[in-house]
Amino acid sequence: MVRLLTPRRLAALVLAALTLAAAGASPALAGDALKGKQVFSQQCSTCHAAAKGAAPILGPTLWGVVGRPTATLPGFAYSKAMKGAGGVWDEARLRTYLPGPQKLIPGIRMTYPGLKNPAQLDDLIAYLKTLK
Repeated sequence: MVRLLTPRRLAALVLAALTLAAAGASPALAGDALKGKQVFSQQCSTCHAAAKGAAPILGPTLWGVVGRPTATLPGFAYSKAMKGAGGVWDEARLRTYLPGPQKLIPGIRMTYPGLKNPAQLDDLIAYLKTLK
C-alpha cells in the first residue's frame, strides 16, 4: 500500500526537520572529539590554551568557550571589534566563525585564516564542547 504525502503529513515532516535542525541534532554534524583535539593541537594551540584555569596565550583560553558570551573571559584584553560583536559562542556561531573569523567579525586581532575542512570543523566543535 502506497501512502500519499498529504499536506498535513508534509507539514509535520517539515516541522520535525526544522526542530531537529534548530536543536543541532543532525547526525552529519556530529564530530569526533578525539579528532577535534588533534585539530586543536595542530591549528589552535599556538594561540589558545584549552585547560581549565590556563592563562591566555595570544588569544583567550577556550576552556568553557561553548556557551560563553563573546569577549567575556576575565583578564583578557579583547579587541574593540570583538567586544562589539555580542552574542554567545554556541555551535552555530562557531560553525560560522571558524571558517573565516575576519569575515564574520571584521577588525578582530585573530589572524587565523579559517578552518575550511567541514569534517575538521565538526570535529573541532565536538572537542570544544567537551571543554567544560
